[in-house]
Amino acid sequence: MDPVRNTESIAEYLNYLRVEKGLRPLTCAAYERDLLQFAEYLERENKRLVAADQRDAAGFLEHLRHHAVEARSIARKLSCLRGYYQWLLRDKRIPNDPTVNLESPDAWKVLPKSLAAAEVNAMLEQAATAAGHPEADALSLRDRAILELLYAGGLRVSELTGLCVADLSLEAGRAMVRGKGDKERMVPLGVPCIRAVKEYLERGRPLLARKGRYHEVFLSARGRPLSRQWIWRMVKSHDVHASPHKLRHSCATHMVEHGADLRTVQTLLGHADIATTQVYTHVALGRLQAVVRQHHPRGRRGPAAGAGSPLE
Repeated sequence: MDPVRNTESIAEYLNYLRVEKGLRPLTCAAYERDLLQFAEYLERENKRLVAADQRDAAGFLEHLRHHAVEARSIARKLSCLRGYYQWLLRDKRIPNDPTVNLESPDAWKVLPKSLAAAEVNAMLEQAATAAGHPEADALSLRDRAILELLYAGGLRVSELTGLCVADLSLEAGRAMVRGKGDKERMVPLGVPCIRAVKEYLERGRPLLARKGRYHEVFLSARGRPLSRQWIWRMVKSHDVHASPHKLRHSCATHMVEHGADLRTVQTLLGHADIATTQVYTHVALGRLQAVVRQHHPRGRRGPAAGAGSPLE
């Protein structure tokens, strides 16, 4: 096996993803890690990536399962391999796609972990109390605005760190967000979020902006754009069980619980495929079951419902 040939092939594919597909550097870096991991696995058989067959691809997935890799991560890696081999096939570098008949782990039917509404409210109220203190500093105002925006808009952490002042239209109650593949979408914001962001822009950000070198909304104490890792640690400091991703999923879960349709949630979160949003379907079903139990004559549990009640 020639590892150099693998590296060259991966580099060409990543260039295709960046230039023609418009994928972001972080996404390309994740794909590179997955492809290099598969290439390392193939070393056992002294094979190059372009020579892999279905047995190799299936063996790789089984290898990941054996090492307790989560089904969601395995599904992502398989998706990466599929994209890579479809690219090779279109370019006529291989005769067959080794991933064509492989089944993806049944991971996307599992609802992502989210926080209860009471947990989110407690975190936001704590941040609001700190920001509302007479001696509140710019950092308290900033942190409150970040938490409100992550939950109200369902933003990815990379979307939040890349948000610029010009992207905000607070009078109209919305923000322009750039998601995966640099796709733009308008995200509506609620009144508490608008108030928190406005207070930060008026009283907090000017103290952090220093010489005004950066256009990003959220800045560090040194006046520089915040990193994704810093946002993650800040959210954890407010609730050890929380994370930026959990706040995003909490936003979607709570919307569905209160009657939002999946198409609306798909648009808000910026999912390219409705199938990604369908993980929230069972939340809607659970709400429907609760309504039936509460209002249907034979839906209530207990003696009044009767032993033959279909909902028992």
